Order: sequence, then structure tokens, then C-alpha cells
Amino acid sequence: MSKHYDVVVLGAGIGALAAAALLSRRSWRVLVLGQGYRPPAYTYDGLTLARRPFTMLAASSPAWSRVLAELAQSQTFHRRVSPLDPMLQVMSPGRRLDLPPEAALFGREIDREFPGVRRVVDELYAELARTNAAADAAFERDAVWPPGGFWERREIGRILSAVPHVLEDHDLLAEFPRDHAYRAVVDVPARFASDLAGPLVPFAAARLQGAWARGVVRLARGEEELTEFLAERVRAHAGEVNLRERAVAIVHRGGKVTGVVIDGDETPVGVQFVVTDLPTRSLLDLAVGYTPSRRVLASLPLTVVRARRFVVSVIARARGVPESLAAESFLIPKERTARPMPIVHLQRLPTGDPETTLLVAEMLLEEEGTAPLASAREAVLATIEEFLPFVERHYLVADSPHDGRPLWDYRGGERRDVDRARFRASGASIEREATIPQWEIDPPQLYGLGGEALRAPIGNGFIVGRTAMPALGQEGELLAAWSAARLITRTDRRKEKMRRDMWSKVELG
Repeated sequence: MSKHYDVVVLGAGIGALAAAALLSRRSWRVLVLGQGYRPPAYTYDGLTLARRPFTMLAASSPAWSRVLAELAQSQTFHRRVSPLDPMLQVMSPGRRLDLPPEAALFGREIDREFPGVRRVVDELYAELARTNAAADAAFERDAVWPPGGFWERREIGRILSAVPHVLEDHDLLAEFPRDHAYRAVVDVPARFASDLAGPLVPFAAARLQGAWARGVVRLARGEEELTEFLAERVRAHAGEVNLRERAVAIVHRGGKVTGVVIDGDETPVGVQFVVTDLPTRSLLDLAVGYTPSRRVLASLPLTVVRARRFVVSVIARARGVPESLAAESFLIPKERTARPMPIVHLQRLPTGDPETTLLVAEMLLEEEGTAPLASAREAVLATIEEFLPFVERHYLVADSPHDGRPLWDYRGGERRDVDRARFRASGASIEREATIPQWEIDPPQLYGLGGEALRAPIGNGFIVGRTAMPALGQEGELLAAWSAARLITRTDRRKEKMRRDMWSKVELG
């Protein structure tokens, strides 16, 4: 093997990059490979379109605060972000509810739209505050998330026993009438923030609603800026980041990782550990010739894709978009039987041109749902047009990377279909690109919060992606990333001592 690294990280999600940055900071030699990573944006004729929306919901999490503190980047990151006001907006037929950061203004919004349940709403958010304060205290603990062995499970069980709504199955919205519109205000943002498909356990719903309600911040360049921020931290500590490269095979000996083969190379790169945001099965597919024991395979939970995030981005004239539309909104159309329309998470982003705006719309396309992929683009636009009157008259460009269909160019006055091959050089693909899945975990793990084990079936492999703790979204990835870095660091007593000394200096400072 011509080269050797302590850790190779496969993937560019927030969990993978956070683990890479932490390990680099702790003097481990790290190599990051993008493993099929695609930038969040692509262009057509000088116009920037989005592959996916991005909301930094983990900014209020103690897991992210701990990462920033160890990287000595807390102040730097806080200078990069700006708070959103309102934090989000929820629209349904005849209603528009803004969630501003100020409690008094939020109370006025409730009195305006839901005066009949003001007391119940106040009690709900008091309970959410109590639950999230206890969750903050739990996630500040330096434990292994998700737990593996007996002692880890015992420790996590003891930590979570003090957190409301984890051990008991109590409906947070029990005081609301069954069909009350405010239920969607709580449920819908949480569903879009989670990587777990279907109904969420009460604690996960409370945690994700808290992420939206405790103050949402925005990076000027969104996901691209966060990726660059963490990649810079890896490079600052002598790590390497090659997001355009990927490993095509994992070399193993005696059931443990010993190297990876990078696409295009003949000689493997030696490694001690592999950390990835891939699902477990995808990691095992790379380890050609390695077959876990039947007992290990039987212990793996079944991970099934139940929904996918389908994204449409639209560039429209700014004058055609209501000024009252928030940066983050959820559009909840009236339920119909003849022509059902999807619930849409909609982001409003600047384009650099004050005359135009970028709308990034996301729906959850259920695997067994009624909306086929071939008409998903029309379904998303139908929901947008129901809530933004006459916006269709101001479309300039509309496209989705997920259906493989031509881009729609409206700039000539009528819709013109543009073959994808014409703008491939601008970052788009000719073939339809993979969607981001939401998972079902069978059987449920860790009180409905967990998914796949942190330790992969192949020795010295770790899973820190969306399948590790899918119910908690970004926070779940960060908890897994911290835990993987913790376990790897503990294998080297010298580096562990350096870490303890470093934290002592941080605390004294």
C-alpha cells in the first residue's frame, strides 16, 4: 500500500464531515472521499438551481455546540449565520401562521388564527420547552449514540429515563381535537426534519418541533457553506478532502478494515478505520468477499425506504411572489380525493438579482403513495400555485433533478422543454439523480429513535449517516459522529490524553 491514513471517511453529510473534523483535530490522519457527493446547486444558462433544500436545524443542538467548541470555531460559525424571522410559516386553506422568535408576537399569531385553542397551545409549548431542556442535558453527556453493548445500552437507558416522553407513549397533541388544523403545525415540520418515515414517537416529534421553534438560522450559501466550513477544519489539521473521489472497494483482513481502493487507483490506500454516512448494507457491498456471521446478519434491523424527498426548484420574477412569503414555509393543501396535492416544504432564496427569486420545493414521495414520479413535478407546482396566486405567470425556469425530464424554460413567454444533455456541463445529470430516502426501521430501535448500529458488522467500520438515529434528523447524525470519534480516539491512549488536555484548556479558557 503506497499511502496510509488513520481514518478514511466516506461521504459528505453533516455527520461524516463532523466526524472527520473532530478526528483531524485530535491528530488522526484523515482522508475524506465524497462517495458520490453532488454539490447542492447546479446551473442552467447562468441561473442557479437547487438539488435539495437545506435548513441548519442542528444549530441549537448541544451536539453541534460541542463540535464547534472542540474545533474552536463557535464564534466563527455564529458570525456566519443569521436568524430567520419568522422561523417558519405554515399555510393551509384560509390560514397563514408565522412563528416569530418573540413569544409575545407568537401569542398574537395564535390569537389571530387559532383563538379557540390559545390555552392549549401555551400548554403545548411549555411542555415542549420542558422536554427539550431535559433532552439538551441528555445529549450533552459524553455517551455512545446509538448504544451498542450492554453497558452502553444501560448508560443510555439511564440518561433517557430522565427525559419526558421517551419511555411513555403519550400523545403531545391529545388536548387538540382529532382533526384540528394546529396538529399539522406541529406534525408537518417535524416529518420533513426527520429521516424516519411515518409517524414519529412523541419525543422525536417534540425534539424536531423544538428545533424549528427555538430559533432557526441560515448560512448565506446554505449547505455549500457548511460543507466548506467543515472541510476547511479537516484541512487545517493536515487532513485531506477529495469530495469528487470515491472508494470502490474496502480491503479487509481477519474481519477488520485494512484499506480502501479509490476509483481509478490500482494500489489500495491503507487505513485503520472507515467512517461513513452510507447505510450498513452499502458499506458491506464495498467489502467484497466479506460475509458477516449469520448471528450478526440476524441482529441487523431491517431498513426499508418508505418515502423519498422529491425536489423542484423554480426561478420566478420577484414581483410574482408575495412579500409575506417566509424564507421557510410549509404548504398544506386541502385534502382531496379526485386530485390529491402533496404537502410541500418551500424555501425562498435570493438569487443575487433583486428582480428574481429562487423557490426550492420539497415533497415526501411515498413509495406506496398515489403520486407517481412521472407527475411529481406537476403535483409540487400545483400546491405552490394554490397558495401563491398567479405565481405561474412569473415562472422563468423550473426543473427537478429527480425525474430525468427536460428542464422547463418559460423566458420566451411559453414553456420550452430543454433536453438535459444541453446543460450537463453546468453540473446537472442527463439521467435522473437519486432522491434522499426516509427510512422505516424494523424492529424499532432505541425507543423509536435509533436505526442501524454505530459499529458496522465489519471491524473498525462506523455508521454515522441518516440511518444511525434517523428519527432525530441532523442531530442524530451529529450524535453518531461524536460517538464514532470518541470510540476511535479511545483506541489510542496518547491521543485520548491529548484530547483530555485540550478540553481542560478549553474549560480553563
